[in-house]
Amino acid sequence: MINETLSQALNEQLNFEFYSAHVYLAIAAYCSGESLDGFANFFIVQAEEERFHAMKLYKYLNDRGKRVTLAGMGTPTNEYKSILDAFEHAFDHEKEVTKRIYHLSDLALNDREHATIQFLKWFIDEQVEEEAMFDSIINKLKRIDQDSNAFFMLDNEFAARTFVPPTNA
Repeated sequence: MINETLSQALNEQLNFEFYSAHVYLAIAAYCSGESLDGFANFFIVQAEEERFHAMKLYKYLNDRGKRVTLAGMGTPTNEYKSILDAFEHAFDHEKEVTKRIYHLSDLALNDREHATIQFLKWFIDEQVEEEAMFDSIINKLKRIDQDSNAFFMLDNEFAARTFVPPTNA
């Protein structure tokens, strides 16, 4: 049985996932304002993924008989020095998500809440992928620096990105 501390922490994470979507939409808006439509699409897809994560938590809490409570969210950063700055901000945000997921996992382990431990394993695996993806993109952006052809190719690559909910979720 999920205790109130763990239930509240899962609710907080659900709200943080919605906030994460908000963060990525703000970065998408920055990219659109810079006429970087592929990069904007990348972050729009990222926002969809974060909403999917929030709804995964929503369903889990409901399945476990816990009430979901939604909270307000802060204003995300809307201006960046560069596309690299935007990706570095997103990477830092993902590191914060990882820290929060680890905290949830620690709470579940302490409570011997095995169903929640199993549920959170998916999120832990997801965060490994998220951090690796952002790290890789940042490294590419640093390598291409002022190479406009490479930058254009990366923008086109991101324009083709779509969100497909994982089948193992």
